Amino acid sequence: MDYVNLGRTGLKVSRLCLGAMTYGSPAWRPWVLDEDASRPFIRQAVELGINFFDTANAYSLGASEEVLGRALADFARRDEVVIATKVRLPMGDGPNLRGLSRKHIMDQIDASLRRLGTDYVDLYQIHRWDYDTPIEETMAALHDVVKAGKARYVGASSMYAWQFAKAQTAARLNGWTPFVSMQNQYNLVYREEEREMLPLCADQGVGVIPWSPLARGFLARRQTTGPAAGADAGAETTRWATDDFAKVLGIGKEADRAVLAAVNRVAEARGAANAEVALAWLLAKPVVTAPIIGASKPGHLETAARALEVKLSDDEVAELEAPYLPQGVVGFA
Repeated sequence: MDYVNLGRTGLKVSRLCLGAMTYGSPAWRPWVLDEDASRPFIRQAVELGINFFDTANAYSLGASEEVLGRALADFARRDEVVIATKVRLPMGDGPNLRGLSRKHIMDQIDASLRRLGTDYVDLYQIHRWDYDTPIEETMAALHDVVKAGKARYVGASSMYAWQFAKAQTAARLNGWTPFVSMQNQYNLVYREEEREMLPLCADQGVGVIPWSPLARGFLARRQTTGPAAGADAGAETTRWATDDFAKVLGIGKEADRAVLAAVNRVAEARGAANAEVALAWLLAKPVVTAPIIGASKPGHLETAARALEVKLSDDEVAELEAPYLPQGVVGFA
């Protein structure tokens, strides 16, 4: 396993981050693994040298944090792992059980710490933009979380580049803690972040930890009879059949299938898995720190680890990127 700094911080993270959205309670989403099924994947990640783990308070309404916290307590030393969680999405029906107000942030950091079984998180992230709360209130509250020792660093997730710049400016003008990372959607079938957000992060030294690097499994699917064959990529899985957010993201359209066909060609020529090629493309981008990978079946983690050894040629990169067509922004809600 390779380790790199998260942005311009001194924090060393593995080049792969294990996402814990898949772990928690199937009562929340039918494709989520329960605790007994989840623990082997977390243990294997630790054994592979992954030290970076990402979850959120909203995943399984807290159960993901509980499962991850207990597993890491059993399989790793706290000072050897980097734990990231998030805040903003609803944690109940009440009007103050969501958002990025000072009240909600202060309530939820304590709740997350209890569920994770730790005194602090390494990275506390806002789970998208909150249009109902002034960003100054949010940044001041996050700064106080850091000063209280409850978080080491703060990060953001998918939003417009102007919003991210506004947040960073508010922090710096007031002497508050700025964001050190951006968790955004970035993969071979969604590259709109290359327009503004990724150049901004590169210029400002912000670490990029992309979510959905395989487009919710779409890019891992083999095609055997041409571009149209990938139209229902992953449809045989419970995740694909029941993941409404994949439909919101519009994954599987004709342009995506053309990209998938290119991934197939490159992978077949190399004798590699599609996931290895798609992750290798992402890992080769200098702005990317660590893609957030999911693992729910045997072999997922080994395949992701092999991607670290795949070095794509310029011609292969060109073939992978050529079919992409510009599209509207999605995934910010």
